Amino acid sequence: MKKDIHNREDIIQLVDTFYGMVQENNKIGPIFTEVAKVDWVHHLPKMYDFWESILFGKAIYKGNPMLVHFALNDKTSLQTAEFETWKTIFFNTVDDLFEGSNAELIKQKAQSIADLMHFKINSPPSKIKIV
Repeated sequence: MKKDIHNREDIIQLVDTFYGMVQENNKIGPIFTEVAKVDWVHHLPKMYDFWESILFGKAIYKGNPMLVHFALNDKTSLQTAEFETWKTIFFNTVDDLFEGSNAELIKQKAQSIADLMHFKINSPPSKIKIV
């Protein structure tokens, strides 16, 4: 029986496994490795902090992921297929490693974050009428 996500060590296991799968994925792997040229030594600890903050409510993450993804979208288009691939890998990684209320919660949070990010990146700018 799998255990639930309980602490930072579990977050580290999830994040490391997830990004290992991302790097191997033909659809989104090149976005991370060739376009963003992610420095994994620096990126992974930020992701540990991000997910620990999201799941456990700890205010340890410092950064603005929306700005990072807007800048990335300027280099390569982040569309529905890319977000769906990211979510599928994330959900499968959680399901492969964990089960329980926190595992379900982190998937819900990931869904919400990815969907909001997709919406903000791909929505046309609002037309503001200046009178």
